[in-house]
Amino acid sequence: MDSLDLIKTFREVAQQGSFSRAAAKLGMSKATVSKYIAELEERFGVRLLNRSTRSVSLTDAGALLLERSTPFMEMVELTQSELQERASQPAGRLKISALHGMGQGDLPNLLAEFMGHYPEVNISLHLTSRSLDLVDEGIDVALRLGPIEDQNLIVRRLVQVNLVLCAAPLYWRTHGMPSTPADLAGHVALTASNAGLNPQWRFEENGRAIDVPVKSRMDATEGGPLVQVALQGFGMVYLPALVVQPHIDRGELEPALEPYVRKDMWLYAAYLQRRHNSAALRALLDFLETRIGQRARQLSRPAPV
Repeated sequence: MDSLDLIKTFREVAQQGSFSRAAAKLGMSKATVSKYIAELEERFGVRLLNRSTRSVSLTDAGALLLERSTPFMEMVELTQSELQERASQPAGRLKISALHGMGQGDLPNLLAEFMGHYPEVNISLHLTSRSLDLVDEGIDVALRLGPIEDQNLIVRRLVQVNLVLCAAPLYWRTHGMPSTPADLAGHVALTASNAGLNPQWRFEENGRAIDVPVKSRMDATEGGPLVQVALQGFGMVYLPALVVQPHIDRGELEPALEPYVRKDMWLYAAYLQRRHNSAALRALLDFLETRIGQRARQLSRPAPV
């Protein structure tokens, strides 16, 4: 039996001065109450209660346990109340991991909007290009580009991410624009550092994945520097549309191989378990799914003529 239940039972007997009245208050049988007290005395190796046919009184050891357990039980009850409140009302601190590039986009504004809706929620935002271990780092939710193959994580799709292969018009004039993924063999790529020494870019043809080796002139841990170098005509980038679309709209970058870009990329919220999540985490997941979807639909609408 859990020590907390045993102490709770002992305290009720001490306060009621009776096994019968304590049993009635706790909703258990008198025999069970007696068994719990006996087990507690056995654990401590000392008698806690003096018993007679008509009354129950505390021994010196029992009085000490009653006194010392009072602040402990008050703390337990207060903590239990706060935990139950956090299970039903969004509150407390959420630790969120996201890609570096998202810190320059809409994510900070979305988090500010979320905190405006839930003033009792605090946020720690960890920006990194690494896939963190959620347990080791104490992360509540990670925003990741997928597909995600980690079977230990629960993943929730937020929005489909469209990739774009693009380069500056000067680059295409110099090197020629590719017609198929195989044509990339003669081109210069600007790649993500996590792609390693022999990077590959994935495309699709008739629903079949095609992994194409590319020659990397430069790699970086995030997309921003790669875009700046691409704007000067030094290579191609293969990045989410949200990162490069403003430059495409201004004619600074020009897309290629649009029919072949992969269609299986999503922005996911990844977390550790489906059950017993805090109200704050549940609220954040619902909020992000709704608001990121709305932003994506707004960006996909054609501009008014």
